[in-house]
Amino acid sequence: MPLRKRRDFRRSRRVSAWLAYLLLLIFAAGCGEKPKPAPPPPPAVTVAQPVQRMVTDYLELTGNTQAIITVQLVARVAGYLEKVLFKDGQLVEKDQLLFLIQQNTYQDTLKQAEAAILLQKAQLEYAQTQLDRYSNLLQQKAAARSDVDNWRYQRDSARANLLTAEANRDLAKLNLDYTEVRAPFAGRIDRRLVDPGNLVGSGQPTVLTQLTQIDPIYVYFTISDLDLARLMEEAHWTPGQAQGKTWPVYLGLPSENGYPHQGHLDFAATTLTPTTGTLLMRGVFSNPDGKMLPGLYARVRVPVEKRTAFLVPEVAIGNDQQGSFLFIVNEKNVVERRGVKTGPVVDNLRGIEEGLKGKERVIVKGLLKVAPGRPVTPEQEGAAPPRGQGSPPSSPQKKAGP
Repeated sequence: MPLRKRRDFRRSRRVSAWLAYLLLLIFAAGCGEKPKPAPPPPPAVTVAQPVQRMVTDYLELTGNTQAIITVQLVARVAGYLEKVLFKDGQLVEKDQLLFLIQQNTYQDTLKQAEAAILLQKAQLEYAQTQLDRYSNLLQQKAAARSDVDNWRYQRDSARANLLTAEANRDLAKLNLDYTEVRAPFAGRIDRRLVDPGNLVGSGQPTVLTQLTQIDPIYVYFTISDLDLARLMEEAHWTPGQAQGKTWPVYLGLPSENGYPHQGHLDFAATTLTPTTGTLLMRGVFSNPDGKMLPGLYARVRVPVEKRTAFLVPEVAIGNDQQGSFLFIVNEKNVVERRGVKTGPVVDNLRGIEEGLKGKERVIVKGLLKVAPGRPVTPEQEGAAPPRGQGSPPSSPQKKAGP
């Protein structure tokens, strides 16, 4: 073998030996045992005990608002419309002047009627004077009885004509009053339907506008036969009580949260609708600011029964195919699933009708970290955080330099 080839062969053997040695060192280092990592601590959750309060069961229904009184103001006498004394859509008071119809014709008619009364009074006085005179002459046998009878007839006729004249005067006054169209009650007036200068009331009454009373306001709603039976059995309510002011009802508009308006029931229909099995009912609500307009959709809530119940935060309640449930921490700090039956909502708290005894620790925060059977670290709601888990201490302030 040549010398050059022997040198290359020796060099390759040395490189191979070094590679084998390095692999042996790596293999020996990999065979050492690694320390096992410590298991993570149980997740921290916030727990709270159920709160016991008086709650009220409600029937939640839907209805519509409706005005208590709506009238069409018409022209009851014929004449030209002279003035419109309101703005369309404004609030008006009772007896406020709204329209003025031509008055001169009716003023003159009233003067004629008053003049006729004066004439009939004069005729009555003259007939009475003549009757007295001829009655005295008859006693003196200086007049005929027929003359006395004639003046008695003249007196009675004048008296009847006077009553007719007085009635005509009253009718003339009434027609003159009809030239002033006033609001029969306080409410909100619609737009005018006739402009000044038009002839109204000729031949048939002319509708001038519409007036609606909006304070108070009605709310009509229907209740099913099942809810009616529940209301009568649990609350001992009867339809005859609707005329009193003792049974409250609450209302909320679509733009409002909750049921801020309180009224009372004042009417219930005498029979149920056979096709739907519902009973028509009505509530009365104060509406001083006029925000509730007739025809609005409304949410209605009628109280049924007051009772004691346990309440938990709404966020603590979960739902799945088995129903509503809560996560409870037992005495071993292990999570348990507790099926419950929910009730009404009171101030962001949900009533629990079945499933709680009152001393459970209910998980209210950290629900995404838990599952049934897993241990947790419970912290009472409202308690101070443990040392080391609060906010870090503030760093010392540096002194200002010169």
